[in-house]
Amino acid sequence: MSTISVVIPCYNDASFLAVCLEALAAQTRPADEVIVVDNLSTDASAAVARAGGARVVTAPFPGIWPAAATGFDAAGGDVIARLDADSIPPADWLARIDGAFAASPEVDVITGPGDFYDCSPTVARLGRVLYIGGYFWAIGLWLGGSPVFGSNFAIRRDTWREVRERVHRDRGDIHDDLDLSLHLGPSITVAYQHTLRVGISARPFQSWAGFIRRLNWAYRTLALHWPAAAPWRLRIERRAWRAGAGRRAEQSPTGQSLP
Repeated sequence: MSTISVVIPCYNDASFLAVCLEALAAQTRPADEVIVVDNLSTDASAAVARAGGARVVTAPFPGIWPAAATGFDAAGGDVIARLDADSIPPADWLARIDGAFAASPEVDVITGPGDFYDCSPTVARLGRVLYIGGYFWAIGLWLGGSPVFGSNFAIRRDTWREVRERVHRDRGDIHDDLDLSLHLGPSITVAYQHTLRVGISARPFQSWAGFIRRLNWAYRTLALHWPAAAPWRLRIERRAWRAGAGRRAEQSPTGQSLP
């Protein structure tokens, strides 16, 4: 059985964090460790984390990506699961992650969508279809495969070690999940599972300023990778890798792909 570390970046989200940690404590498959990355908070986030049984580490720079990367580096589990401080995982969240990795050893990353709470049913529906659904659809077309959703995913620790120096981990003004997705490469398999769900806060829709800021982060993240990660270049790279994998399989005496 794999060990699982849960990493939660947190900035001034003490009340949300307390609910998240309660949900983690109620998992049918408990986490082997929970790491809360204090992103230079000025509230009681760190105290709430310790009271909830989490290990607290401090991010070196402000921003979600610096905090998340710091937590990933500190994690000791075979699998690193990622939540936001305002995420509410169902009781079987970690059990689903553990079972999915055990059943599919070829999979490197598992991700799923989120369901908005603390909002009206109309806003929750629009957020699920347009915001989250639009992200998986549009970026999936860009990548030629599923992107990672930062509020709900798990990555093998060996895979993180492979990509940790490629990503823009010191940037606090870009989307960490989109940046990670653009750097995973064709040899890394990302599996999308619609049944792997968590509750997420509807705070992105509380103001136009917050929503526009997230759109600007998306534009900045894509522009940062242009033209090296343009869609046609990613597809060429993916086809070349698959062709090479096929040749290696043909050359193997057992018919299995060689490393």
